[in-house]
Amino acid sequence: MTVSDTAHEPMPGMPSDLVHVYVWQWPVRITHWLIAISIWVLSVTGIYIGYPFLISAGPASDNFLMGWAKLIHFYAAMVFSLSVISRALWGFFGNRYASWDKFMPVRRKRYKGIIPTLRFYLFNLRLPPGFLGHNPLAGLTYLVVYVLFVLQILTGLAVYGASAAYDSPFRIFAGLLPLFGGPQTARLIHHVIMWFIWMFFVHHVYSAIAMSQIEGTGTMESIFSGWKFVPREDLIYSGYRFKKHKGGEGG
Repeated sequence: MTVSDTAHEPMPGMPSDLVHVYVWQWPVRITHWLIAISIWVLSVTGIYIGYPFLISAGPASDNFLMGWAKLIHFYAAMVFSLSVISRALWGFFGNRYASWDKFMPVRRKRYKGIIPTLRFYLFNLRLPPGFLGHNPLAGLTYLVVYVLFVLQILTGLAVYGASAAYDSPFRIFAGLLPLFGGPQTARLIHHVIMWFIWMFFVHHVYSAIAMSQIEGTGTMESIFSGWKFVPREDLIYSGYRFKKHKGGEGG
């Protein structure tokens, strides 16, 4: 099992055979939720922009629904883009669970764990391989998802740049359109990627709940608190040291 360099003694009221390990640092948790929330907002406003299902009565100046949808979409896109960039950069500055090598199976233990993890997800293995952070298959999946995120950002900037004012700094991104086959193809790619992201979202929720129930390490809770709870013998077997819990964020 992969764990942090420092494992803390049980918290008050926690079973003595469990210790808590700080896995998800606050930049990981914040960018996770900002990306999740912005995807919801971008999807709703993006669908409305493409298929305006609400039409307001009265003067356009008083009922500027499309304008509001585009404005909200723009700001949500900025939050999404900055969060994706921040999370990618944190892969070079964060702890071992945030590191870029958790997304690319460059280490022997990581790439050897891909098949067993796949067998678990396909109900061919009763228990998942022991990885406290992202398991190897999840890391690879996140790598693909982040490639989709980047494509979504670039196609969005290309389409927005084409319609931006001539004096807008975003106009320069219209130069990306030839890479995607023109504005219509860029819009299509942008729309299709949205549905791929939602398919990942469904699997992500399912796998998080499944791992939380089966492993019993507090997977669902950890994305809020950052901490997971691990059997003491797993940490002792892995050869990691303990230190007394002094409160706050450590590990």
